[in-house]
Amino acid sequence: MRRPVVFLDRDGTVNEEVGYLNHLSRLRLLPGAAEGIRRLKEAGFAVVIVTNQSGPARGYFPETLVHEVNRELLRRLAARGARVDGVYVCLHHPEAGCACRKPETGLARQAAEELNLDLSRAYVVGDRWVDLALARRLGACGVLVLTGYGRGELEYVLPGKGIEPDLVARDLREAAELILSRERESGRWSR
Repeated sequence: MRRPVVFLDRDGTVNEEVGYLNHLSRLRLLPGAAEGIRRLKEAGFAVVIVTNQSGPARGYFPETLVHEVNRELLRRLAARGARVDGVYVCLHHPEAGCACRKPETGLARQAAEELNLDLSRAYVVGDRWVDLALARRLGACGVLVLTGYGRGELEYVLPGKGIEPDLVARDLREAAELILSRERESGRWSR
């Protein structure tokens, strides 16, 4: 049986947005992130991080750092009782024309295939327009968090791109509650 899924952006959604996360010492979990992930998992959702990380392609730091950061992020989340089903990363330069860089759907579809996910019950949570555009392309519910770049995106970027979020949340904890409330209202979740 395919599981419903919440796709999460990484930087600005789960951990602090610092521009290019070019050293492990700069990794900081956002308040409420672990709690939000834990709530979604308790409700039966798969939780998958889908992230664009072009730093190595730009020559800013080695690819190994991206993987090291992801491992440490998962370790810190697990220490707070939050487990993630997978991390899918696009390492390509924005101009590479790949099918995996958000807002393209390649990574989400790969995760759906590998993890047996139900894209008809998918949510995408992030702080950038590309996350909401990914949601649209998947036919998913797009949730904008106001952490990271979220506030500026809501006020300045989204109107120019003609994109509106389905839901807006202060942070990942509130995003999880909004998702669970929406599921209860639709009758798909009863916990």
